[in-house]
Amino acid sequence: MNEQINRTNVGQLAATLAAAGPGSVWPRLREASTGLDGLSLRARTDKIAAALESDVRSYSAGTNMQGREYTTAARIFRAALPHPELTGWVLWPLSEAAVTLALESSNPGDFDDCLALLGELTHRLTSEFAIRRLLNARPERCLELIQAWTASPDEHVRRLASEGTRPYLPWAIRVPAFTASGHHTLPLLDALYQDPSEYVRRSVANHLNDLARHAPDAVVEAAGRWLASPGGPDGSTLRLVRHGLRTLIKKAHPGALALMGFTPASVQLSTPRLERGLLTMPDELRFEFDITNTGNTDVLLAVDYVVQYLKANGTHSGKVFKLAAVALTPGETRRLTKRHSFRQMTTRVHHPGPHAVEIQVNGVRHGRADFTLLG
Repeated sequence: MNEQINRTNVGQLAATLAAAGPGSVWPRLREASTGLDGLSLRARTDKIAAALESDVRSYSAGTNMQGREYTTAARIFRAALPHPELTGWVLWPLSEAAVTLALESSNPGDFDDCLALLGELTHRLTSEFAIRRLLNARPERCLELIQAWTASPDEHVRRLASEGTRPYLPWAIRVPAFTASGHHTLPLLDALYQDPSEYVRRSVANHLNDLARHAPDAVVEAAGRWLASPGGPDGSTLRLVRHGLRTLIKKAHPGALALMGFTPASVQLSTPRLERGLLTMPDELRFEFDITNTGNTDVLLAVDYVVQYLKANGTHSGKVFKLAAVALTPGETRRLTKRHSFRQMTTRVHHPGPHAVEIQVNGVRHGRADFTLLG
């Protein structure tokens, strides 16, 4: 990913901007393109954005536009948009530079214009990261303007309305106003959950799942409203809600389980049977178990499994993983099998020692099988 911004495409960016802004030569941008080796994608973005900002300030001063740096940048960036070379990850620093100059501007109209510019750039590369600083600066004004994006003919702009405002967007800075409440962005999702584009609906589902972290009841209420309304394209609303409630299902939220039809059920489970009780990293835990409907009616079951990971302090922490949705008639038994990988990752450090696996059915834990993980 780091190489998505490199000497070649930054040099092409400088050439494109020079063609779009007669008299602009972008010396600091060209110089920055030679010093990217060993830097992360985020660090490259910051370096190139700073060079863009510096060149815009110098160019503005030389063209009697001092104090109107954002206006200068926006004019050149928009003039460059018709060029097919203006695409890809190199647009991330471009959008960040536009935001910095807009936030520095004393002209109040530049804020609104910058938000519009991000909407224009997003079909070449998503503006979901750069938009976060505008959201932090003036969240209410942004939401007022972004609401109109939900009716845009461009699916990239509609997706930006959802993705750019996600409370826990990966790689992006947080917007405290959106993590303090689950109600600020729900009007956007209400306008988009039946969007004709799967690209947009997937973002809505992920946004809903984000909201579930701090506003679970608001999420369940919204999902219930959506399911009660006419279905989306090809019955997509149910799929969207199922994906958006995935974390609440794993956490056994009663309202989320009920919406998905996972009501309390009479079941009997065997203890998980492990292929091996001793694993050596990297390795796989292979296990199976039987589940029987002991009730008198058909049941729909959300079957998950929980790995009890050993922590560095010697305690255990359970993480729930999705396994299957199972429908059983009265007396029916189903055997389920699973393989779970153990390998060191940047997002999880595995500690050698005792671990365990449990089965979770409609939010209720069943059985436990212990195993040992060696380093």
